[in-house]
Amino acid sequence: MKRLTSLLIGCSLALAGAALAQQPVEQQSPSKGKRAPEKTHAPQAQPKPNAAKPEAPAAKQHGAMKEHPATHEPGAMKEHGAANAHGATNEPGAGKGQKAPAKEEAATAPGTNVSGQKAGAPTPSARQQRIEERTTTSPAAAPAGAGAATSGAAAGKQNMQANAGAKAKKPDPQQVQQIKSQHANFRAQPKPQQVPPVTYNQNYRVQGSEHWQGPQYEVFRSYHPEWHDQGWYHSHYNRVELIGGGYYFWNNGYWYPAWGYSPSAQYYAYDGPIYVGHRAEPPDKVIADVQAVLQQMGYYTGEVDGLLGPLTREALTAYQADNGLTTTAAIDQPTLDSLDMG
Repeated sequence: MKRLTSLLIGCSLALAGAALAQQPVEQQSPSKGKRAPEKTHAPQAQPKPNAAKPEAPAAKQHGAMKEHPATHEPGAMKEHGAANAHGATNEPGAGKGQKAPAKEEAATAPGTNVSGQKAGAPTPSARQQRIEERTTTSPAAAPAGAGAATSGAAAGKQNMQANAGAKAKKPDPQQVQQIKSQHANFRAQPKPQQVPPVTYNQNYRVQGSEHWQGPQYEVFRSYHPEWHDQGWYHSHYNRVELIGGGYYFWNNGYWYPAWGYSPSAQYYAYDGPIYVGHRAEPPDKVIADVQAVLQQMGYYTGEVDGLLGPLTREALTAYQADNGLTTTAAIDQPTLDSLDMG
């Protein structure tokens, strides 16, 4: 009996010890119980009827990436970049098969290309290349007026070259002889309104003559006006004549103004020597011959009046320059020989 009682007591103590041993487990179980409710509420919301279950995790992951751009991985960006670029919403369950058409639709949107420009519009580099090709290879594509100005300038240059070539050629000897025969009895008349006269200046020197090299220009380098009466001129020179409103004396192939010979007749269009050769032809006749020849050659545009005025001197300068002569703007020996009038 005592053994039975002892056995019962031992069993009771064993049960009590077991109960005490199990007491910590029961105290920790509430924490597990607390996590369990959270786990029960964690399940995802009911998917939409049309959503595909296999794609739900990917949709959820994409939604998280959209909320936290910093966590985007290169792979995820590559997969979903097209949809995000066009503002597509990433709903749970949206699959790749539904996003691909959006990308294709954006790339082939009517009226635009992949760069967002209008379809058919050339890129800036292509447009610039076309402009350069038109301006460099196609004269017809040049801006309005530019081609005309260019062609006009080229034509003007060609005309100048043609005129220069025409002016530079020698006069026709037959025409020279014909002109000289026509002016055999030529007499110049004073025209102070058209050709203003020069005035006496004892300090005057032929401009630029100090630079003219050669003995044929010595008379121009040494010339200076002198004022003398009639007796002085007749005592020094054999020939003194009234020509074109003023008196001239002849000396060794040149005519010079006879300043002071007659105060009432001293109209001179040019103050300086005039070369006529050793035949002593009157200076006005030689001037008229030169004017007529230069007129035919296109240098002289004035009247053949036998007066060595500004227009005649300009024509002489141009002719001399074109023919490699010293530009004296005067009738000198090299110029008269070049015109076949020496």
